[in-house]
Amino acid sequence: MYGSKPKPVNLATQQGVSLSGLIFLLGIITFIAMFTMKVFPTFLEYRAIKAGIVAAKAADGSVRDVQLSFDKHADINNIKTIKGTDLIITKETGETQVAFAYTARIPLITNVTLLIDYSGTTDPSGKIPEKPAEPIR
Repeated sequence: MYGSKPKPVNLATQQGVSLSGLIFLLGIITFIAMFTMKVFPTFLEYRAIKAGIVAAKAADGSVRDVQLSFDKHADINNIKTIKGTDLIITKETGETQVAFAYTARIPLITNVTLLIDYSGTTDPSGKIPEKPAEPIR
């Protein structure tokens, strides 16, 4: 220990990351970070919408009451993607069920766009009904 000599350094067996490897690794990390920063806000909005339909279902009134309840929740939580009129509101078994479905368009790089289909429902079966056709006025 005290009398031992340090091992000589062999330059042929050095270990570490080369500059080109470091640049490549930083490029991948940057791409993943940019991707995450663009997708994460849409996911947070999706979670807020899911909470909003649960709150709207608790209103348990007419279709318009449920829509207004969701719109109030959307104003508080800064939801811009859908409105109360976009919700699918059904009352098949006597209990009000609220559902939604929408597509988020996320521009990534120049002409490359990521499309994510978000949907949710308060129905325990998880089935999202089709939105009925708009009545002719």
